[in-house]
Amino acid sequence: MPTLRLALCQVNPTVGDLAGNAGLVRAWTRRAADAGAQLVLFPELMLTGYPVEDLVFRRSFVAASRAALHRLAADLAADGLGDLPVLVGYLDADGPPQVSSDAEPGRGARNAAAVLHRGEVVATYFKHHLPNYGVFDEDRYFVPGDTLTVVRVGGVDVALTICEDLWQAGGPFAVARQAGVGLVLSINGSPYELNKDDVRLPLVRRRAAEAGAAVAYVNMVGGQDELVYDGDSMIVAADGTLLTRAPQFVEHLLVHDLELPAAAGAPGGAGALTDGMRVARHEIPAIPAAPAGPAVDGGIIEPVADEAEVWHALVLGLRDYIDKNRFPSVVLGLSGGIDSAVAAAIAVDAVGPDRVVGVSMPSQHSSEHSRTDAEDLAKRTGLDYRVEPIQPMVDTFLANMSLSGVAVENLQARVRGVILMALSNQEGHLVLTTGNKSELAVGYSTLYGDSVGGYNPVKDVWKTLVWRLATWRNADAARRGQTPPIPENSIGKPPSAELSPGQLDSDTLPDYDVLDPILIGYVDGDLGRDGLVESGHDPAVVDKVLRMVDTAEYKRRQSAPGTKISMKAFGRDRRLPITNRWREDG
Repeated sequence: MPTLRLALCQVNPTVGDLAGNAGLVRAWTRRAADAGAQLVLFPELMLTGYPVEDLVFRRSFVAASRAALHRLAADLAADGLGDLPVLVGYLDADGPPQVSSDAEPGRGARNAAAVLHRGEVVATYFKHHLPNYGVFDEDRYFVPGDTLTVVRVGGVDVALTICEDLWQAGGPFAVARQAGVGLVLSINGSPYELNKDDVRLPLVRRRAAEAGAAVAYVNMVGGQDELVYDGDSMIVAADGTLLTRAPQFVEHLLVHDLELPAAAGAPGGAGALTDGMRVARHEIPAIPAAPAGPAVDGGIIEPVADEAEVWHALVLGLRDYIDKNRFPSVVLGLSGGIDSAVAAAIAVDAVGPDRVVGVSMPSQHSSEHSRTDAEDLAKRTGLDYRVEPIQPMVDTFLANMSLSGVAVENLQARVRGVILMALSNQEGHLVLTTGNKSELAVGYSTLYGDSVGGYNPVKDVWKTLVWRLATWRNADAARRGQTPPIPENSIGKPPSAELSPGQLDSDTLPDYDVLDPILIGYVDGDLGRDGLVESGHDPAVVDKVLRMVDTAEYKRRQSAPGTKISMKAFGRDRRLPITNRWREDG
């Protein structure tokens, strides 16, 4: 049986950076060649980054992607890498990209993959299954392919697929079995959510069984706006055995020797229609010789615990948002509470303490422990710590306006927002807002106050998970012999906005261990009132919570983007009308 040395390049592209992404392909292909690879894989839409969203509709961008692909093929050959087949995702089109209902059927933009060899594009494949749920809108952007591309490489028939093709039964993987392939390549832009790594392996095993072939799954890594990609690339044998698996949240070259069945029959030509798909066959006449020496095993990296997984996702998502958008630094308010402490620790882990500014903005209602806890966090993490008292500014407003009650509370929050935005304008920082998912769900925030900012690292993190993350991060630091970044007092004290004397969150909200399960059922699980009550929740509490969630939609629509780590994040995943008279509580 032939053996192929595969190299799965788990890398971090940037949307729109065609030259930079092509440079990554060249650099990582060199690394793969140095490791003796005979076939190299890069992720979905590698050349353009993913998702490209409405850039698809710019003909200039599509043309640039196609030109970059052919230039990349020539550059790889010029680099002395031409004999090494490289599979790379790119944006293509066989007609003008458009959203018009009168678009020509079967023609338009394509989510595509190409095999590059000896300076040429020797085979292409167009994604067949197009996801149109959650964060995905690919029916809006792409036309599905109807042809399975099979390439004979080193005496093995290899099928090409792209991401969603793996998530749906039938189609390319069923056709791959009928085509008699020995290996299916799956290039992916699969965003992270908690426990998705537990889903992927069984899924890849099912597709391997369906195809009757080994599956090589490569996924990108890195942050793109709200999305973060965790890698988790792997190779699974035809019988479902996990052969090798890459780590999460880091770039990685996964190299593995794979014994595969030899191809049979003629290598070229096109097959008849099979399950609604054609089979197009190509042959690569020569690849680098099999390396001498013992077989290479890529090893198996086991997934980490939930809190570690989420923390790494939040750090990577924030880091890439800062760096890819070229912000020099970030600034955030430090209240001494748990949310700002966790957000600050994430920021320090993401870009280092020298690029994080924390500002304590005490008012007359701020407790002494809030000030000292904020200062303690700054000392623990080493960030740039500043104090800007807000009471003189608040008093100036109140001397000129007659305000009371909630209006005064919101005024304090908005003065703090003005300070943070002023520092952003003056010094170039990205402002981080720190409201957790529970607060965003029930509208427990002040527009243009504590909600102000360009990015929210904990936007998709329920309050109870915020506490768990803080505890995990401190324990992880202690295990490493480092200073725990988050003061224990910030973790243990009752949460409070401190906008009025003695104020606590529990004055207006149920305890978070009661609130979060209701919110998770309503927001993530789409349970209605009856379903929540049947689950054991108090009807009166359910009615109150649902009213708060439903009436806060206008606030969420204006909230900053933040890293998605759950199955249903606010924003891209959950889209409800602001003007809406449907109420679950009647």
